[in-house]
Amino acid sequence: MTLKQFDLSGRKAVVTGASRGIGQAIAIGLAEAGADVAVTARDIQSLAATVAAVEAAGRRAAAVALDVRDTSACARAVDTAVEALDGLDILVNNAGYEEIRPSLDVDEALWDRIVDTNLKGAFFMAQAAARRMDKGGAIVNLCSLTSYVGVPTAIPYGSSKSGLMGMTHALATEWAGLGIRVNAIAPGYFRTAMTDVFYENDDWAASMLQKIPQRRFGAMEDVAGSVVFLASDASRYVTGVCIPIDGGYLASI
Repeated sequence: MTLKQFDLSGRKAVVTGASRGIGQAIAIGLAEAGADVAVTARDIQSLAATVAAVEAAGRRAAAVALDVRDTSACARAVDTAVEALDGLDILVNNAGYEEIRPSLDVDEALWDRIVDTNLKGAFFMAQAAARRMDKGGAIVNLCSLTSYVGVPTAIPYGSSKSGLMGMTHALATEWAGLGIRVNAIAPGYFRTAMTDVFYENDDWAASMLQKIPQRRFGAMEDVAGSVVFLASDASRYVTGVCIPIDGGYLASI
């Protein structure tokens, strides 16, 4: 009975920013749990490997070109996914952007690029998805350790991810009556294309490892299980929470 609660067979999912890294791992994890998955990225060609992996798991896949900063495109992308998969039950808001810059050097263009991607895009994807979740569903947002703690030179990013945490709480309370659960995960230190600049600094990496109780950085396979849990019936009485995936970092500070 317990294992059946994690089964996503027959569910239809959309994962944004799924061409690589954490988004790709989440899409594959959902497929391995039984879901059909539509994946998005700005460059549709970059989704080929993710689509192939979803299909290799025996599930239907669809690739959709999307820049989440375009709010009208968000609605069109959801409609395309619904048509391709014959429904929608799960949305994972993974698409994100980060650029390190001292706060006194942040300009409006950088602020808009980060906040529009990480926060505005997530909201309008959630809104479009909720309108198509006729039988309820689950939304999982990708927050961050910066949703909890301040990180110098990452002010726009931290602001967007803190806002995403607040949005998760608010939508969870508003949409509970629609049968839609809204939760989040907060990945800790994972080496991805977006964060690679940090890990190229050996001194930074060594110092950060000493702050993580498990004494290792996250691996892609550390993420998907939590998303499958939050998307499945195993978490049917869970909404409005954020699960840190951080090797104990937040617990130790």
